[in-house]
Amino acid sequence: MVIETMKKNSKTSNKARSGAKKEVEIIEMTEDIPSPREGQAGSPLEEVISHAQLAYSAYLEAEQQVARTYHENEILVAKTHKDAEQWYQNACDEAVTQAQKTREESLSKALREREEAIRRAEERFASAKETVDAAYNEALARAVKDRQDNLEQSWKVRDDAQEQAWKLYAKMAK
Repeated sequence: MVIETMKKNSKTSNKARSGAKKEVEIIEMTEDIPSPREGQAGSPLEEVISHAQLAYSAYLEAEQQVARTYHENEILVAKTHKDAEQWYQNACDEAVTQAQKTREESLSKALREREEAIRRAEERFASAKETVDAAYNEALARAVKDRQDNLEQSWKVRDDAQEQAWKLYAKMAK
């Protein structure tokens, strides 16, 4: 009976060592063998069997404790891994948020600078247009005045030439 129980428990302990998350079951023996502590004097064989059973029970209890500790460690490692994943996700989310904020601020600044540059360019264009228009109007006025002066002078020369021609013709006709 003890050997059968040991074989069954050996299979169970192999499952615990292979990373199974189930707790090891202790198969209880159906025979109650009196221990020497109970005050019964037994044969040396019974005493050895009793000591073997106590040692085996202690072994099974230790094996169960090791399995429980491994299971608790697996849970702790899984929780730590999950916490690390969450921390990395939060860090990534924060970096993405910061990058978006920086992008929006940079685009906003670039847009303001663009608008300011356009405004200054339009002001320079308006100023240059005023200067060009003033120069054009002045040149136009001067050209019109010069033409008028030249026409007046031309008429005067013509009138003088015609007057001299009449005077000459009048002298000759006399």
